[in-house]
Amino acid sequence: MASIFNVSRLQNKIVLITGASGGIGAAAAVLFAKAGSNVILAARRSEGLKQVAAACTAAHQESGVQAGGKFTTVQLDVSDRVAVGKLWDHVPSEFRDVDILVNNAGFVLGVERVGDISESDIEAMFGTNVFGLISVSQLLVNHFKARRAGHVINIGSIAGRESYPGGSIYCATKAAVSAFNGALLREVVNTPIRVTEIQPGLVETKFSVVRFRGDQAAADKVYEGLQPLVAQDVAEEIVWAAARPPHVNLAEILLLPVNQASATLTYREPKKEK
Repeated sequence: MASIFNVSRLQNKIVLITGASGGIGAAAAVLFAKAGSNVILAARRSEGLKQVAAACTAAHQESGVQAGGKFTTVQLDVSDRVAVGKLWDHVPSEFRDVDILVNNAGFVLGVERVGDISESDIEAMFGTNVFGLISVSQLLVNHFKARRAGHVINIGSIAGRESYPGGSIYCATKAAVSAFNGALLREVVNTPIRVTEIQPGLVETKFSVVRFRGDQAAADKVYEGLQPLVAQDVAEEIVWAAARPPHVNLAEILLLPVNQASATLTYREPKKEK
């Protein structure tokens, strides 16, 4: 890992990760821990955060890196703007000089088509995927400007580049993330602040289970016949982007499994006859 990521660049850095209680956020937290960073783990599910914090502690100890290794958890719903505004009230003072923000919190609900989508689902997805990401970014970007340093890493999706049936609202939220990322990149061009969007394709986490409202069988079919990405794959790209030299900014990373070429074009191995 040291030769690939040059961990010295991440040692003692303070990283804030939203949606850190599982999936991509948790995997990224563990990799940052291995690299010697200090991590603020933020998510809605407090029980998940405790487990990830323990995994980070174990990973840091196993790495042998002497730097960093401090972890704190914050129960935070990024769609709650009041809670986001009071974030620092729940973060120990030693963690407040954040160097890297990973906007990972996000989800999709349902596969209903336009005309049949519930208002509550629309509001929930936009509340977290767009408004929440923007609220946390505004808080941290001002902090980065004052420090003349910082890195915003937004987790987008291939769905923000290419829409598909049954995903109108999710695609719209991720298109908004991409547009926001591009605007922010241009707004801070006269500063040392870096801005990155990582756009994964098919990633097998709890993502599809949530989309299908707990139907594990339906979620499994999404990945049948191919080897999808896993949380660790995306986490490695997050840490790779963060570990680049200060003058290097990976503005956009499209990350796909080898048998996926677009949002809707995949190759799947035929089912073997029994």
